[in-house]
Amino acid sequence: MTAQILGAAAAIVTFIFVFSLLRRGVLREKYAVLWLFFSAATLFFALFPSALVWISGTIGVAEPVNLLFFVTVVLLILVSVQLSYELSRHEARIRRLAEEVALAQRQLRDLREPDDSD
Repeated sequence: MTAQILGAAAAIVTFIFVFSLLRRGVLREKYAVLWLFFSAATLFFALFPSALVWISGTIGVAEPVNLLFFVTVVLLILVSVQLSYELSRHEARIRRLAEEVALAQRQLRDLREPDDSD
């Protein structure tokens, strides 16, 4: 029973924290949905632990906690890959913007400098 209360409390605190970050504009919606889903799933399994036992029995996992750890590790890996993808995409955009700014500054400098060839 203590683990259920701890899991439910952690899910509620996570939900409130993510919702607060979302409301303040610190966290974007596409990331908030993922964390809100995780906290809702955690709350569900904390309130209905027999559901986890049933799912693990259906899949053939000996212990429900093993299924929980496996799913958690897989989800964290997927979040890490997704964040790495976003970081790579943003680095490419920043590089392209820096190149465009450098070209614009060069063009502006060329327009401001008098032409010495005349």
